[in-house]
Amino acid sequence: MINNKEKYTNIIKAEANRLGFLSCGISKAGFLEEEAPRLENWLNKQMQGQMFYMEDHFDKRLNPTLLVNDAKSVVSLLINYYPSEFQNNDSYKISKYAYGKDYHNVITKKLRKLLRSIKTQIGDVHGRTFIDIAPVLDKAWAAKSGLGWIGKNSNLITQKVGSFYFIAELIIDLELEYDSPTTDHCGTCTACIDSCPTQAIVAPYVVDGSKCISYFTIELKDNLPQEMKGKFNDWAFGCDICQDVCPWNKFSKPHNEPLFNANPELLSFTKKDWEEITEETFNKVFQNSPLKRTKLEGLKRNITFLK
Repeated sequence: MINNKEKYTNIIKAEANRLGFLSCGISKAGFLEEEAPRLENWLNKQMQGQMFYMEDHFDKRLNPTLLVNDAKSVVSLLINYYPSEFQNNDSYKISKYAYGKDYHNVITKKLRKLLRSIKTQIGDVHGRTFIDIAPVLDKAWAAKSGLGWIGKNSNLITQKVGSFYFIAELIIDLELEYDSPTTDHCGTCTACIDSCPTQAIVAPYVVDGSKCISYFTIELKDNLPQEMKGKFNDWAFGCDICQDVCPWNKFSKPHNEPLFNANPELLSFTKKDWEEITEETFNKVFQNSPLKRTKLEGLKRNITFLK
């Protein structure tokens, strides 16, 4: 006989699949004991750079019961963004996650549909949706939920589909069946560490955020440091190097979310097009895009640095 916890878990996972999530794993909400000293050490070494928001809400980052009253379960969800078409070879590069519409909006709508469906099918369930702008350690929860392991490049990796996906959560006040973590399959591979041009992966499983190309091209608002000149490998927004070289990403499959498809104009851009981009073109090609975060001014700063 199926108990309620198993029944509700099956409902949630079936709905997640129906809404287009790649996979769904569930953990018991509580304090992340193993992550606490790691996060504290990372912050003490100032590896957050100017991402000062990482210093905020330390306790909440480690304990979802401080974010949602009477939280019982963390439902972790993956959604694929690996593209079927790629940028022109003669182009400044942007991270694949930024090819389409802003994922925050796309995924938040799916999460809200999932929460509504849970309430409709199960009853009086309370919770909140999260997609990387709240103090939630999403990779830690996804790993705890058995969706993959955190690799040497600090990304969540799965054997079946690699690492090109977004991670989101529902934190709810409903007890469910909980999944078990998987094992680490990085082995002796150091491809990500060896390939990082700015040596941001300072040790296996430790990324100094203040040395990462994604940090420089997106988060850093000051002038780019001259000692990094020539090390960005034509990345103008974000960087995928440590994922592109990961052997597990040979199993990546194209997504099926139309809103993540790239504007055809972006795919045909040459370096000359990037260098001459106008406000009008930027707004047209990157309407509701993650690139809006840097604004045209920031993008031009990055491109000038790459020339």
